[in-house]
Amino acid sequence: MPKEFMYRGHTIEQLQQLAMDDFIKLLPSKARRKLLRGLPTEHRKLIETIRAFKRKADPKAPPIKTHCRDMLIIPEMAGLTIAVHDGHEFVPIEIKPQMIGHLLGEFAITNKRVTHGNPGIGASRSSMYVPLK
Repeated sequence: MPKEFMYRGHTIEQLQQLAMDDFIKLLPSKARRKLLRGLPTEHRKLIETIRAFKRKADPKAPPIKTHCRDMLIIPEMAGLTIAVHDGHEFVPIEIKPQMIGHLLGEFAITNKRVTHGNPGIGASRSSMYVPLK
């Protein structure tokens, strides 16, 4: 039997039932201050889009796309797939309860692993003098 997720002594169902002010009191200081200052317009629009998406509950609907990498993950996002822009493309992220309190951008990595080409002709100036097999 898997262990039930708890966030600071509350289950995910209890967190979703809490008012936003009560949930803010549970967050660490940086996240709490961020929400107490007020949300920017883009973040408010994203939350409204999420609420409308949950009301429709269409299983074939595409994920919600956003550029808001600095949006804090709140309990009502749990279970959704949100596509976060990484600078090149939208990366779909399945929001799990363990992600609550983190930022969306933490889960959409912005840089890729560097794979260098093989040495050979044209790789460097000295390769002009390397004989081919």
